[in-house]
Amino acid sequence: MSTSFTLPKWYDLHVHLRQGGAMAAYIEAQLAMGCAGILAMPNTKPPVSRVFEREEESAGWSIESYLEMIRAAGGDQFSDIIVPLYLTAQTTPHMIEEGAKAGILRACKYYPPHGTTGAEFGSPLAHYCDNGVLAAMEKAGVILCVHGEEHGLSGGAYFGRSTNAEEIFYRERLPRVAEEFPSLKIVCEHVTTKTAVDFVNQAGPNIAASVTPQHLLYTVADLLQGLKYHLYCLPLLKFEDDLAALREAVTAPDNTKFFAGTDSAPHTVKATDCGCAAGCFTGGIAPQLYAQAFEEAGQDLSQDAAQGIFKRFLCENGPAFYGLDGSQETFTLTRKPSSPVPLETPEGTILPLPLGLNQTDIPWSITL
Repeated sequence: MSTSFTLPKWYDLHVHLRQGGAMAAYIEAQLAMGCAGILAMPNTKPPVSRVFEREEESAGWSIESYLEMIRAAGGDQFSDIIVPLYLTAQTTPHMIEEGAKAGILRACKYYPPHGTTGAEFGSPLAHYCDNGVLAAMEKAGVILCVHGEEHGLSGGAYFGRSTNAEEIFYRERLPRVAEEFPSLKIVCEHVTTKTAVDFVNQAGPNIAASVTPQHLLYTVADLLQGLKYHLYCLPLLKFEDDLAALREAVTAPDNTKFFAGTDSAPHTVKATDCGCAAGCFTGGIAPQLYAQAFEEAGQDLSQDAAQGIFKRFLCENGPAFYGLDGSQETFTLTRKPSSPVPLETPEGTILPLPLGLNQTDIPWSITL
């Protein structure tokens, strides 16, 4: 007898919608997996580096204009959309104050310079400590979303036997920020290491973390054995003890700090002549993959207690941290195999992660 349980629609609090003609297809994939709302990443082309359209500090898009694009492409079906401001050298405390006062600025995104896709516009985190931007965010209640990796490292420090870019960031960089700005709300996005999990667990209630499906299902060995490049994402997958720490964090009965953020990132071409595009596409199937991960972590999702833990992770912790209203609409997960399908867009075909790994079926199905 198959397990089936109903949940309130959830918020994907880290997703890439890109720009252009394919955006409508990416939005539809989010809606198809029961998303009530989203946090849409600002590393677009150009980046979302202004709050208001009238501002001239940056040549990038404004939050106002990007929200308009999302809504016009079908995003008006979401209950809420958060677009963080991309922190650049041109970001000022005045921009933060005015955006928060108007209610349009609710979060800002820190990218380590050149640390991931579209991160070439970022400045070192210390820049925002020194120029008053983080102080303005703390005062206004604007959330800092961080891609938690140290930048400018040598190969061995970036991903070595004894440390890596994420561990250095959470041991040396973010603790100083948390100490200097003790009331600043911070989301440690797509955490991948035990070091990051420990930092979040030991921090106050103003610091939380999002976790992706792939980081709950796989390790770097899965990526490297046979070079399964569809698993290539940033931060990179890590090791067995890191996977165990992530699974323990999200399945803890008292978990209030860890929540769902897929980092779903569409690429029509993953492998190129000069490298590999970073990002796993999990649009349409993320709740199913999260359920699979919970089962692999030892949770019996036929039981009410495990379903409650899963519900808190997927549907409750993230909205509570961001101050979002829970959805009154529902969807149902059933432990019955389903077959992901390629996403056809005007800009090309996107392969969902399982198909990129030659997995034609996944254990769970979704019904809206």
